[in-house]
Amino acid sequence: MTTSTSPERNRASALLLRPDLRVIGWLVLAAGTVVVLGIMRFDLILTANTPTGGDMGAHVLVPAYLRDNLLADGRLIGWSNDWYAGFPVLYFYFPLPAFAIVLLDVILPYGVAFKLVTVAGLAAMPFASYYLARQMGLARPVALVGGIGGATFILMESFTIFGGNTLSTMAGEYSFSWSFALSLVYLGMLIRNTREGRGFTVGPGVLLALTALSHLITTMVIVVASLPLLFRRTGWRAVVGSWGLGFAISGFWALPVLVRTFGLTTDMGWDPVRGIDNVFPRELWPMVVLAAAGLVWAVSRRATVGPAVVLMVVPVAGYYLIQYIDFTKLYNARLLPYWYYAVYLFAGIAVGMAVTAVVRRMTATPAATWGAAALAGALLLTAAGLGISKAPAWAKWNYTGYEGKDAFPEYQALLEEIDRLPAGRVMWEANRDLNKYGTPMALMLTGYWSDGHPSMEGLLFESSITTPFHFLNAAEVSDRPSNPVRGLSYHTLDFERAVAHLALYDVAYYVSFTDRATSEAAEYGLEVLAETDPFTIYALPESSLVDVARFVPAVWEGDLPFEDAALEWYDDVTALDHWVTADGPGEWPRITDLDSSRRSRLFEGGTVSDVVLEDHRISFTTTAVGVPHLVKVSYFPNWTAAGAEGPYRAAPSLMVVVPTEEHVVLTFDNTWVETWGMALTVVTLLSMAGLGAWSRYRRKQAEARAEA
Repeated sequence: MTTSTSPERNRASALLLRPDLRVIGWLVLAAGTVVVLGIMRFDLILTANTPTGGDMGAHVLVPAYLRDNLLADGRLIGWSNDWYAGFPVLYFYFPLPAFAIVLLDVILPYGVAFKLVTVAGLAAMPFASYYLARQMGLARPVALVGGIGGATFILMESFTIFGGNTLSTMAGEYSFSWSFALSLVYLGMLIRNTREGRGFTVGPGVLLALTALSHLITTMVIVVASLPLLFRRTGWRAVVGSWGLGFAISGFWALPVLVRTFGLTTDMGWDPVRGIDNVFPRELWPMVVLAAAGLVWAVSRRATVGPAVVLMVVPVAGYYLIQYIDFTKLYNARLLPYWYYAVYLFAGIAVGMAVTAVVRRMTATPAATWGAAALAGALLLTAAGLGISKAPAWAKWNYTGYEGKDAFPEYQALLEEIDRLPAGRVMWEANRDLNKYGTPMALMLTGYWSDGHPSMEGLLFESSITTPFHFLNAAEVSDRPSNPVRGLSYHTLDFERAVAHLALYDVAYYVSFTDRATSEAAEYGLEVLAETDPFTIYALPESSLVDVARFVPAVWEGDLPFEDAALEWYDDVTALDHWVTADGPGEWPRITDLDSSRRSRLFEGGTVSDVVLEDHRISFTTTAVGVPHLVKVSYFPNWTAAGAEGPYRAAPSLMVVVPTEEHVVLTFDNTWVETWGMALTVVTLLSMAGLGAWSRYRRKQAEARAEA
């Protein structure tokens, strides 16, 4: 009798034991997260200060602006005057992490909320990677080791700005880390649906929306990676349905990005990275052979490897292709993190399959298999951890904050002096040595620390059409400028040009940092307002936010794109009062070259008063009704004028209006793009909620009938 029932008892025991054994896997994954948080100095993350380091030190402005200005005004995306003489904020950057920071800030200090969000994508990687490996069809112990193996890619230290690893995150790419982890879950859900023949479900669409709202590069790669699933049973419905739902949910942001990107963002002219060393850094070498074995092994077990193979092939192909087609809008190295991840994933799968195969030959007990998998995962974590040298120091630098730097008193003294000045835009000398305050971008936060003193330089370079003109100005006031926009004609430390250019942007103050810049500014004759070692604050010649035209503006109709014509026009500082626009009334002359000799001179005079610049509103009063006025705020199509014709886009990146009344008001309004985008999101979310409620109702009705 015992013999006949023992198989049943064994199966029952296995079923009872298996859920407990899975806890081992969850503990290993949790251990991976704990390791990541330890490396990222979780003790410092919980310190209430202002994080800094690389781009992160400037990113702190954006969620705070969302909290204090946009949401207070009932907006999710909008306009900020804090950088670049105004720029569209969260139009061309990624809102989800910023929203998360604002939500956490309800219960936590802002700095703590910000830091928690910056590490959240990294901390989620072990679980996201395991989920993907499991949905590929791998046994749980193998998926555990494979997932841990894939997640350890974030500990690579051979790159610092490509995205996805600890160093890139510390440099400011935390949105990329968020999107990377979310994209793996999206791909896992999609694979599950096609493997099980489910077709379309809501989950992948939601995850794709969250992925897109965190970063576009990851979204593009992961959408391409989903293409092989189109050829599986029910694949077309699952994949295309997720794309449609993902776009609809993110419509409030995705539609404006789709419509506004071309012609309203800056092409930085990224110089593509070259060389095979980026594709095969030293720390990847031992993983490649393992990855090949893991791939072959996974194929032999009929795992769904197609999407992961695409993650290996497409980024490398894109890396090389961009070098030859001169596509400067995308930095080609940003594609490589998916290649690195896929190599680490398949290497982990190889280890997992080898370990479980050996253990199962020795003993078939689930406990032994899970124990071996847990040990293998722990060893992978340990091996990856032994290669870490930079990340803890970078995390310490970032998370001790501005306040924790030895030079903070100098920084604080400068900000206090700026705060005492009347409101006005601030131009400052760019220099890498500013990093002693936490980041070379520390002075981007003049508007964050001091109300009414926005920095001309900001982060999110591509988000503003003013960016190239600003960096031309920055070179003219800096001893060692960064000159990040490729292909421009820079002039280093030339105050004759700088003063003319800065007046065009109504910049009130200049802050020098180096001895040479201070000497050049003094020699030019700028007025010293304050000195606080090592900084000197100067008053720039008085200018106005709104100027009355001296010459009839001309509308550009040449062969060059308007952006290129504006750069050529800007280079001639003697003709900055001969305005060139992209459009205008029929009576304005049309030109195909920049010869300004044909312009008609307008009457001298006209007074502008009561100029008020607010978050989404500009107003002024003028005596020169009917005469064009230059408004020194960056152009964007959402600006509308009351009491004036226009606004028309004007070189370099500003706006011209023609008053029809003495009082003129410009407002940054939603257009059809924002309205339809928000409507798409709201209707989609309401429909999902309604369908969910209806499904639950139908299910309860069916259960009630069954019980009856």
